[in-house]
Amino acid sequence: MGTTWHLRSKRKPTGGRLDRIRKKKKGDRGTRFLETRIDKRKTKLCKGRGGERKARLLSADYANVSSPGTDKMKKVKIISVKENPANPHYIRRNIITRGAMIETEIGLAKVTSRPGQNGVINAILIEEKK
Repeated sequence: MGTTWHLRSKRKPTGGRLDRIRKKKKGDRGTRFLETRIDKRKTKLCKGRGGERKARLLSADYANVSSPGTDKMKKVKIISVKENPANPHYIRRNIITRGAMIETEIGLAKVTSRPGQNGVINAILIEEKK
């Protein structure tokens, strides 16, 4: 499928060898990037550190959008991804990450939450539809 990362590197960024302080641990590995798409809401529960449970968002069709003028949140339908600073190819594939600009029913909004980590899409309204 793809290459896997074998935890911490044995070399420094300069190319020199790293002195081992301890053995490699499972927690050093981290997790794979989860691509949140625009579709019917689907989540996946994962185990976190200390027995914690994380809800990872696989897909969603609604976002919680707040307008800067008022402190009210509104649940609105997501139409498409307009801009994504994480990767320009995510726009075409409609993948949502933190900082992505999404087009909603009420206008253009910027995603402030991390959907793959928080399990929810929160956004701030940037430009209202006329």
